[in-house]
Amino acid sequence: MIAIARFLIILVIIFFNQNINSQSNGNSETQIETEIIDSLFSDTLNESREFWVKLPENYHPNGNTKYPVVYLLDGFSLKNNLEAVYNNYWGHYLPHMILVGISNRTNRTRDLTISQIKERRGSAMNVETGGADNFRQFIEKELIPYIDKTYPTTSYRTLIGHSYAGLFALDVLINNNHLFKNYIAIDPSIEWDNQKLLIQAKEKLKSESFKGKSLFVSLAAEQLHIQNEAVTIDNIMEDTSEFTLFARSIVDFSNFASSQEQNGLNFSWKVYPEDLHGTVPLPSMRDGLVFLFKWYQFKSPQKYNNPETSVEELRKMLKDQERVYSNIFGTPTPPMIEELLNGYGYMNLQMEQPEKALLFFNLAVEYYPNSANGYDGLVDFYLDKKDKINALKNAYKAFELNKDDYYRNRIKSIKKMN
Repeated sequence: MIAIARFLIILVIIFFNQNINSQSNGNSETQIETEIIDSLFSDTLNESREFWVKLPENYHPNGNTKYPVVYLLDGFSLKNNLEAVYNNYWGHYLPHMILVGISNRTNRTRDLTISQIKERRGSAMNVETGGADNFRQFIEKELIPYIDKTYPTTSYRTLIGHSYAGLFALDVLINNNHLFKNYIAIDPSIEWDNQKLLIQAKEKLKSESFKGKSLFVSLAAEQLHIQNEAVTIDNIMEDTSEFTLFARSIVDFSNFASSQEQNGLNFSWKVYPEDLHGTVPLPSMRDGLVFLFKWYQFKSPQKYNNPETSVEELRKMLKDQERVYSNIFGTPTPPMIEELLNGYGYMNLQMEQPEKALLFFNLAVEYYPNSANGYDGLVDFYLDKKDKINALKNAYKAFELNKDDYYRNRIKSIKKMN
């Protein structure tokens, strides 16, 4: 039975990937630009700020689907990291989302630090500092409204920041947590200004509610002390030198946050012993996003792949999943992304379970009525059943939605059948 279950899981992944390929090959006439570089003049910052937007692969300008949004600070330098994680994990682990990368290539220290200081680590600060509140106002009052107006978004937002941007993300969580549901602080500079935010965070984490908020913190621990290899994650809190203040502050914050279960914060942190400050963003984004969206993953994936699961049980599981998604995202949300619905449809068709196949294909059409792919799945279903009339009906519907030659040729080939 275990071997069969593994085979079915592999099979649905194959059909999932095949369906993605068919989608990418079937949109030449209605090609939609999914990566946009844009800019916005900020009255708050008195300057123009560049950002990029990446739309989900299933985005349709006339569709009714709304998407959660991930905001990435240092968006241009960390773009490849986020895209690598998202492209590899959406579907089973992550929902389709809109990604937004905010540029911090100019005035980075000013915009991401929470207070003005003249000296850090024994050296003079020769750049402007302490502009985090202004930069937050730009995001809150200008950028987020622009994104929400331009694209079909939900209010379920995630903020990701590394180093100074990690400090900024933690500051937003502690002092303005209405802006985002989720936060990822990667190797955050929480030692800033004599641990100003760390001290403040301890008071608020102890006394205020953070219910409904989630935070993932990471620490790069390959080099905890630049001059002493004997300092490890196990003994770092015993060191009192300036060299370990950065890491000690992260450990201190994380240990304290872990102890405050009464505040409702969904919290996790991880130490990366083989990563440096510059390499830790990639694994942190992977682990952080999987943690933040753990609730999104199917509760009983084996049942979806089990031939003995009834159609009625599948229908109930999907309805339950739909309720969870819709409640958390705050908008009606399908229980599966379109690619998975079609993938399970083809898997069950291949496994000679037509009732289940029809369930998934029909749900793909029901939840994604503006996409040709669900109707194309129904074409294959009815062809398998030797039902030329219904196959042709759905082929026409697919072509009505997408005038690509692929769908035109399907109609021609069905008409030629006996």
